[in-house]
Amino acid sequence: MEEGHHAMSNRLNRRSLIKGAAGTAVGAAALGVSKRSKAFAAPTVIQETGSQVKVVFWSAFGGKNGEVEQELIRRFNESQQDVVVEYQFQGTYEETAQKVIAALQARQAPDLAVLSEANWFRFYANNYLAAMDELIAAEELDTADYVESFLTEGQRQDQQWWMSFARSTPLFYYNKQMWAEAGLPDRGPETYTEFAEWGPKLVKKNGNDVSQWGFLHAPATDYISWYHQGTVWAFDGAYSDEEFNVRLAEPNSVKSGEWLRSTVDAGWATASQDRTTDFINGISASMMQSTGQLANLKANAPFEFGAAFLPSEVNPGCPTGGAGMGILSTSPAEKQQAAFKYIAFATSPEITTFWSQNTGYMPVRKSASESPEMQTFYETNPNFRTAVEQLATTKPQDPARRFVPAGDSIIGKGLEELTVNRAEVQPTFEKIKGTLEEEAKPILEQVEAIEG
Repeated sequence: MEEGHHAMSNRLNRRSLIKGAAGTAVGAAALGVSKRSKAFAAPTVIQETGSQVKVVFWSAFGGKNGEVEQELIRRFNESQQDVVVEYQFQGTYEETAQKVIAALQARQAPDLAVLSEANWFRFYANNYLAAMDELIAAEELDTADYVESFLTEGQRQDQQWWMSFARSTPLFYYNKQMWAEAGLPDRGPETYTEFAEWGPKLVKKNGNDVSQWGFLHAPATDYISWYHQGTVWAFDGAYSDEEFNVRLAEPNSVKSGEWLRSTVDAGWATASQDRTTDFINGISASMMQSTGQLANLKANAPFEFGAAFLPSEVNPGCPTGGAGMGILSTSPAEKQQAAFKYIAFATSPEITTFWSQNTGYMPVRKSASESPEMQTFYETNPNFRTAVEQLATTKPQDPARRFVPAGDSIIGKGLEELTVNRAEVQPTFEKIKGTLEEEAKPILEQVEAIEG
């Protein structure tokens, strides 16, 4: 995505919810941050008292990615004597967010939590996140080295509230053997129209019994609204605009829904509750899935697969996604300082490189992406490079999904009506629109109260 568009989409607008990130002008100079990186050290308060501070950290990474994250925490805890991070897995992004909400109400909240790009905002709007600017300055963290779009996405009112950690985009994954058998070129489809032509060639069935699908759709519970965000943009539509007008029922947006429904109508795609496992087991020739599944697929797929950009149509369409970390404002100042020590460690060039190579998430530091180590890694693992190259076409998701607390679920369940029940698109999208507008009212009021 062009820088100018980024700056525009992140510019603060005091009369709307969509004030985006605080603007690309907020960088090292605006935060009063030194360009120098600082050696890892304990917060001043801790150094003076000689005490050890325990930080309770709630995370949302399971499976292989959870194992990699626990290795990061082990390294951090062994690297110094002043802060101990206690790791507690809480389930998916949404499950983790719900548990944090419940813990806040019970006054038993963690100090630090993984929050996705679609749910950190609800905590900000309720004054539950601690501003990070003083912590950034105390660490002399080089914010200019962070990927700008990832950094600014966590900003409001010229302050940092959320720090990117495990950032991703959707990728188009395809089984190269099945592609070859169907006589298709070794690449992802360039457009959704082209994919609709390819899809039927990838199906294998005996009567009505399908043994191989061309494509599998995500369920609502696995963020179909995130994957379709790219599709609706590709058709030159949107979930909502920057003034929070819901645009899902407009003609171009409806075209994206018609395409989605047509894949099921035509019999070459279907919905799957676990498309990653189905893809690995050869039940489908392709899927959209996060970059964060790259390492898992590389380790477990018994065939060669490709990772490509999402298809375009009228224009490219791909959203940023994944998660970052937020420090809870209910945590004492000393624990907030200690928690940020872990954030600084986990997003350092060395550690973001290790995390990226072992998961598939993108490095959040420019110096990491540009390092000889990562360039060599990309040479031998070209699928990992695809995500970094696609980053140039991405932008943050529409406010209807990012800022409305139930936005992901509302949109996702509506899209599922198309992929599972083959519902009519226009009335389905009209219904989603009404629900989104209703659910947005409280968050608009909360933001107005804290930002004016």
